[in-house]
Amino acid sequence: MNDILTDALAVIGVVLNGLPQGLLALAYGFASVPTALAFFVGVIGNTITQSVAPISFQAETITYAGTAGKNRAERCAMIFLGGVIMTIIGAFGLLTKIVDFIGEDVSYGMMAGVGIILTKAAIDMIRKDAISGGVSLAAALITYFFTRDSSNALVYTIVISVVASCIASAIFKKEKANITVENDGFVRQKFTINSSVIIGALGMVCLNIGSNISFGGITAGMATSGNYNVDHLTVISSVADMVSSFFGGAPVESIISATASAPHPVWAGVIMMAIIGLILVFKLLPKIGKFVPSSSIAGFLFVLGLFSTVVPDAPLALAENPAAGGAAMVVTAVTNPFLGMLAGVVVKLLGL
Repeated sequence: MNDILTDALAVIGVVLNGLPQGLLALAYGFASVPTALAFFVGVIGNTITQSVAPISFQAETITYAGTAGKNRAERCAMIFLGGVIMTIIGAFGLLTKIVDFIGEDVSYGMMAGVGIILTKAAIDMIRKDAISGGVSLAAALITYFFTRDSSNALVYTIVISVVASCIASAIFKKEKANITVENDGFVRQKFTINSSVIIGALGMVCLNIGSNISFGGITAGMATSGNYNVDHLTVISSVADMVSSFFGGAPVESIISATASAPHPVWAGVIMMAIIGLILVFKLLPKIGKFVPSSSIAGFLFVLGLFSTVVPDAPLALAENPAAGGAAMVVTAVTNPFLGMLAGVVVKLLGL
């Protein structure tokens, strides 16, 4: 009985962590209902492989796709193309070979650069809506300060900051940019293909290579049973991206999931994905979004980007080869992960 209760608490915690990031996806114009397909792919994939590493909404990829594309057509096109490339990489077991080639310093540099992108996105949200975004930031910083030693620190941070932002917005009755979703159904996307989309897709590939290895590995390290294979995770998340983006849905990627620490890690992860999938199918997430200001996620993005990404990854990027790691970090921050990886590899090959 205690094991079942522990499983349930882990599932609830990860669901609560995922929903606000789902609202972030809606804020960037992704449809919610088609995204359910991605979660159901995760349910099937993890059930077959008995993988302990589930997939869910990931703020890093959502923010990158949301800012790299000008509209839903461009964003979904780069997600779909990135998914095709990543499926091939996972199917042929090339993921670890790619990381071995580019090096951990460049990989960490890319992730640190993405952290800077997240932090900038948070600051932009606060500038647009000072009350909701400012309260979200203050609540996130305070919560993270007091809970930073807990394994659930980010869960507490995202829930408390979003709730505090909503309360502040309601009290001040300020006109706010609520999250609205257009064409929230299974509408086949007419992909826009241009140079920006192709570069964006390659950036998605580089970002997902780093996150699959780091997030998947961390999650697997918490599990005491079940299986884990980074190539299986890559194929599952990539196929999920393809079916979701084909109809206008958001990317769904590897995450650091507390379900892996549950007594039954595989089934806890499967149930978590099934619950979020059902929430999306029944259009409950957009209903929540009607009462949530779009800047309510700003505080969590700031904490995630700065304290959970830049702070731990930047030193690792600069430790072995500061020139290569630093180049990857800076170029990623001002352009995208693909060009960041390219810059880091070039610097390394030049022997700088």
